[in-house]
Amino acid sequence: MQSWGTVVVTLAIVMVATVDAKIYERCELARKLEKAGLNGYRGYTIGDWLCMAHYESGFDTSFVNHNPDGSSEYGIFQLNSAWWCDNGVTPSQNLCHMDCRDLLNRHILDDILCAKRIVSSHNSMTAWNSWTKHCSGHDLSGWIKGCDMNVKTDPKKINS
Repeated sequence: MQSWGTVVVTLAIVMVATVDAKIYERCELARKLEKAGLNGYRGYTIGDWLCMAHYESGFDTSFVNHNPDGSSEYGIFQLNSAWWCDNGVTPSQNLCHMDCRDLLNRHILDDILCAKRIVSSHNSMTAWNSWTKHCSGHDLSGWIKGCDMNVKTDPKKINS
C-alpha cells in the first residue's frame, strides 16, 4: 500500500510540474547556460553541458527517472533525490537544499546552481554516467554549431 502512495505522490508532482515545463532547443539552452556562467566553469565547455543534458533528459525540464534503489532523478540535468534534492518520498542528503519539484519547470537557474555544486565536488562531470559514456574525450564543438555563439570549445584554453 505504501508503494501505491508513492506512485500517487510522484504522479501528482509530475502532473503539476508539466504545466510549467519546457523542452529546450539546443541553441536556446546553450545561450542560457553561457549566460549562467557555465562556459569554462571548472574547465568544462557549453558543449560538455549540452551533451550531458541531451543524454540525461533530452533537454526536457519535466523528465523524471525512477531508479531501482528507490531514488529518482529530476529535471534537465537529472539530479538525484538521494543526494541533491528532497522529493519527500525517499531519504535524501539534499546537498542543494531544494525540493525536487523545483527542478521540473522551465526556470533552470536552480538546476544550474545545483549542477555547479556537483561539478565542484570531487566527481566533477563524471557524476553523470551519460557524460562519461557519450561526451568525455569527444569533440563537442558540434553541440554549439549554428548557435551564433562565441564560446571557447577547447577546455585547455578555458580558465576554471
